[in-house]
Amino acid sequence: MTFLRRNMTRQGYVGASGLAGVANGAALRMAGIVLIRQRPGSAKGVCFITLEDETGSVNLVVWPKVFATFRKVAMTARLLEVHGHLQRSDGVTHVVADWLGDRSDALLRLSGEQQRGDLPAPRPGHPRQHRILPRSRDFH
Repeated sequence: MTFLRRNMTRQGYVGASGLAGVANGAALRMAGIVLIRQRPGSAKGVCFITLEDETGSVNLVVWPKVFATFRKVAMTARLLEVHGHLQRSDGVTHVVADWLGDRSDALLRLSGEQQRGDLPAPRPGHPRQHRILPRSRDFH
């Protein structure tokens, strides 16, 4: 994320460490690497996603209606863009998502990969096999 930060800051994205300066309830945009996706059975359809950037981590709350609208992005993005609002309560800070976008293409550009469907799959052990795309721990 360090390599993307200057451009993201110009575009108005907040880093995880910048959330301290955002007022409760304020709208914001941010992006980060997806670490964990959770959708506990006891959460009534709410999905929790943990994002990380070079400054820290943040927990997203994705309500069922938003999750249904952005299901593919929520389930597949490695670099997730979120538009939402900050929620602080009892010392806990969350970003409640209103919109989700897949920015994994930025990771591909950083690694020198192309995002084209006509590229052949890399052979095992081929240099293209080793990407910077991190694996996330997801629910099934």
